[in-house]
Amino acid sequence: MSGTPAASSSLQAALSYCVRQVRAYDYHHYLCLLHLPPAMRKAAFTFRAFNVETAKAMDVVSDPRTGLMRLLWWKDAVDKVFANKLVEHPVAQALSSVVADHKVSKHWLKRSVEARINDANHDEGTIPETSTELERYAEDTQSTILYMTLQAGGIQSTVADHAASHIGKASGLLLLLKALPHHVNKQGTVPYIPASVAEECGLLTREGGRSEVRMDERLPDAVFKVASVAEAHLHKARELASSVPKKAIPVLLPAVPAQVLLDTLRRCEFNVFDSRLSRGVHGVSPLWYQLKLNWNAWRNKY
Repeated sequence: MSGTPAASSSLQAALSYCVRQVRAYDYHHYLCLLHLPPAMRKAAFTFRAFNVETAKAMDVVSDPRTGLMRLLWWKDAVDKVFANKLVEHPVAQALSSVVADHKVSKHWLKRSVEARINDANHDEGTIPETSTELERYAEDTQSTILYMTLQAGGIQSTVADHAASHIGKASGLLLLLKALPHHVNKQGTVPYIPASVAEECGLLTREGGRSEVRMDERLPDAVFKVASVAEAHLHKARELASSVPKKAIPVLLPAVPAQVLLDTLRRCEFNVFDSRLSRGVHGVSPLWYQLKLNWNAWRNKY
């Protein structure tokens, strides 16, 4: 990146765009990132902004093919960034700067966008067969952000990576559950509930070799089972806490919003259509959420 005033101004504008995107579309993580050391925030906000761009690619278009094209554009943009080619998008410009300044694995960025491309390529109503498949998607889209943030911060710790894996999986699963009402189609079929879980709960229908989850009063039972998998991941992440390097703790703070969301789901008896889920930050007041986040950060806990 050139050191000219114009280039510096352009980069600053790109980074400001990233911060605004994260604040607007991923507020619970925006507040987490404010607890990172200043030297790590540029990379962290850039990775989260990249996630925002790819996550909403399918949601801001009426034609799924347009959303898929956008995801493919981002996949190509990652290749160009690592080839030191200019990409005319503020998140890509910020990413170029981060890649130039830090040792960041291209693999994690590609894995993240490819997971969303594969998801977008599925036929409407297609569901994963097992919870393991859903966990893999959660890791690809959420844990990868934490892996890259640890990398950018120069934190090399297998234990921290394992904790990040569990926290990302928990976050990804819980966010998918919270978003279920948005994804239920006009025919009343529910995505992102594994076939194995749906079958246990009596929600699975099979027609012409196709498995679908139909929405009825037993859906909270299935949500509870998936949320329990997320809870187990949070528990495993916290079991590792005593061995995680102190400087990695702020990176792992997303465990806090995951726990808040899990607690709200429990209060709502795992009814994802309960209006309390959409209030404040994951169902709690912004002030209470910030106090909880600050308390954990002050105690070096996640």
